[in-house]
Amino acid sequence: MTPPTPWPSALPLTTPRLHLEPLRVEHAPEAVETFGDTRLHTWIGGAPRTLTELEARYGRQVEGRSPDGTQGWLNWMSRRTSDGRLIGTVQATLERPTDDHIEASLAWVVGVEYQGRGYGREGALTMARWLREQGVDELTAYIHPGHEASIGIARALGLSATSVLVDGEIRWTDANT
Repeated sequence: MTPPTPWPSALPLTTPRLHLEPLRVEHAPEAVETFGDTRLHTWIGGAPRTLTELEARYGRQVEGRSPDGTQGWLNWMSRRTSDGRLIGTVQATLERPTDDHIEASLAWVVGVEYQGRGYGREGALTMARWLREQGVDELTAYIHPGHEASIGIARALGLSATSVLVDGEIRWTDANT
């Protein structure tokens, strides 16, 4: 049996207003502040994480793959170029349902203080373009039906809503399904 092809590694990406930095555990202290507003969790669920919790989570995520290797994990922290502030994150979980097909499930989060300025869209579009360059065949996202900002980003990515509902979120995809 041939070992699976390795997953791509997150590389630094730049947009006109953002630096997308591959996730490091050292991002945790800034991330506690950026993602600590309870209003943010209205859409993403859960509650703000502590520094210790984020350090542990980021320690797992920087491995770039699930422990069994069946998923690739790509995580970037979004930093504003104008002042260096950490404002959000973009993420992709990669899977190979068949040997010749790679799917990426996308996610994006922008801190409450920075929302409504197009940062989520800018970061997600840049990540999606890069993923396509790496050979990703299909993009998906799971979005709460009431989250208009994320629905707008999904549409900007060329995704369409499906009838699939998972944990209260609608599956969006660019596949012809």
